[in-house]
Amino acid sequence: MRSRWLLALIATAVAIVAVGVYGLATAPGAVVASPSPRPGLSGEPTGKPPLTLTFEPTSEPTSEPTSEPTPTAGPELTTARYFAAWQTGDLPSMNGLVADPPADFAERHRRFDAELRVSSLSLNPGELSRQGEETAEVPFQGVREVTGLGRWTFSSVLRLGLRAGAWKVLWAPETLHPSLKDGGSLRLRETQVRRPTTLTREGLPFPRDSRAGDYLTGLGGTAVLLSLEEASSGRVLLTSQPPPSTGTGTRTTISRSVQAAAARALDGLGQPAAIVAVDVETRQVRAVADTLGAKQAFNGLYPPGSTFKVVTAAALLRTGLTPESPVACPATYTIPNARSFTDADGADHGTVTLTTAFALSCNTTFVQHAYERLRDDRLRAEAADRFGFREKPGLSSCRIRPSADLNELGSDAIGQNSAQASPLCMAEVAAAVASGVWKPAIMTAEPPADSPPPVPLDDGVAAGLRTMMSAVVTQGTAAQAGLPPDTAGKTGTAEVGGAKSHAWFIGYRGPLAFAVFVQNGGAGGAVAAPIAARFLKAL
Repeated sequence: MRSRWLLALIATAVAIVAVGVYGLATAPGAVVASPSPRPGLSGEPTGKPPLTLTFEPTSEPTSEPTSEPTPTAGPELTTARYFAAWQTGDLPSMNGLVADPPADFAERHRRFDAELRVSSLSLNPGELSRQGEETAEVPFQGVREVTGLGRWTFSSVLRLGLRAGAWKVLWAPETLHPSLKDGGSLRLRETQVRRPTTLTREGLPFPRDSRAGDYLTGLGGTAVLLSLEEASSGRVLLTSQPPPSTGTGTRTTISRSVQAAAARALDGLGQPAAIVAVDVETRQVRAVADTLGAKQAFNGLYPPGSTFKVVTAAALLRTGLTPESPVACPATYTIPNARSFTDADGADHGTVTLTTAFALSCNTTFVQHAYERLRDDRLRAEAADRFGFREKPGLSSCRIRPSADLNELGSDAIGQNSAQASPLCMAEVAAAVASGVWKPAIMTAEPPADSPPPVPLDDGVAAGLRTMMSAVVTQGTAAQAGLPPDTAGKTGTAEVGGAKSHAWFIGYRGPLAFAVFVQNGGAGGAVAAPIAARFLKAL
């Protein structure tokens, strides 16, 4: 019972601390829920951002240290505050809760995560136990995500003591990890090893500068085996999977021509970007060209912007709207008793069909109808149940949470706030429209045993979405991008607070569905859609 009470208290403290670190900056390329942009940056305006309880080690917290516990507060409160601050990366507050912290307390934490390439941290405290009148301790489990290695679990103990009438954390290096006790240290070791040749599905070598090296071994003849070790003993705590000793000439699902087209479409681009293409029927990955790094084309979480209107439109069609339904597309729309939303072009288009509103990417239309038709968690349910926006096994990452209020619902409806997706996730969305069935992407001949089951879309919904996505290319925001005939798609301009918007274009043509993403690239119609045109024309 005490453990449950402590968890509840920690949850409360997380909320408190999260507010304090709301303005944390993140390092370039860090994968986090995007901060709330200011309306009018570019593209579609957004709502409030989702809180993230993931510690980004390269952030520079700006919040003031948490005030010291009162003399009457027990060790439970100090414990809750410390874990909450640690989980959100609030190093000043952590420092303020430690008895006699070392002068380099914050720097030790930052250096630990930087040197070991830790990208996130989650904590699970156990039950607090008193060791006497003036001491206590809490065992806890932790999971760190190490770039290139994956999940790294560890166990440690948070010790506390009563100092001058207040409970303080008795910090030691082993609080970070037990291997640091008595002057111990950890290191990442990179070892070059031979690996077999990996071929395309046709049995051919991968194209030059394929930009797929993060996803497939055997493209350059050698591989790096990464291991996390105790420096003194050499004991290996975590290691990457070694390449197989057999299987030379292993074929993949990648098509050489599609991969070459994707890689060359990114040539000369100044911003990090990715193109992912999947087979519409099998969902096998046919190309992945990625300059984002760290497999972000599959695993990264970015606001999808107006490409998410495909999901919102599906939910609206399910409520009885049709592509021909008349809807308003004003320059500004205010949710009753909530905030206002504006369109990127600032124009009042009057009453148009739902197809035209989709083609013009009218934020106001989709916010209004989300308010009128998709409350009571209907939007989130559509995204999670029919388009894979949930925790699931598989290659892609995407998520959305229940809207806390009408402002969040409006922002979610246009692909901001808590709606987040990787490029592969959005390629899956496009493939679902093309085929009428959502299925997860795979890089094997058959889906894995734990693969989520296919989810058919209603025939009328799928047909309506195809009509609307075709209009985007023929008369909407992608009409000037030079896309080849029979292409259908959706542009997206996802606002990012304090930075240039992300540029998106998702779509399908013939047997392929795809997503183009340019990090901080600007407007989707002006940047991502022309890249998609280069990709498709090179096939």
